[in-house]
Amino acid sequence: MDRLTIFGLFAVTAMVTLYALENRSHWFILAFAGSCVLASIYGFLQGAWPFGLVEAVWCIVALRRWWLSGQGKGSRPAV
Repeated sequence: MDRLTIFGLFAVTAMVTLYALENRSHWFILAFAGSCVLASIYGFLQGAWPFGLVEAVWCIVALRRWWLSGQGKGSRPAV
């Protein structure tokens, strides 16, 4: 196994693990978003740009879910 494969294995394993833990804390959602960034980087470095693009979109979706999960309760003005 080369370093890129090990990096990809780490990124995808972290992604799946953190996804499974998301309902325990909103911090796991943020960590999942970070692992999506790593998986996206892996996809682009490997040459699988569709995978890299999809993972980048997942990162944006996860960041939005983290924001809406209550990390800022009480600190955001009511609209």
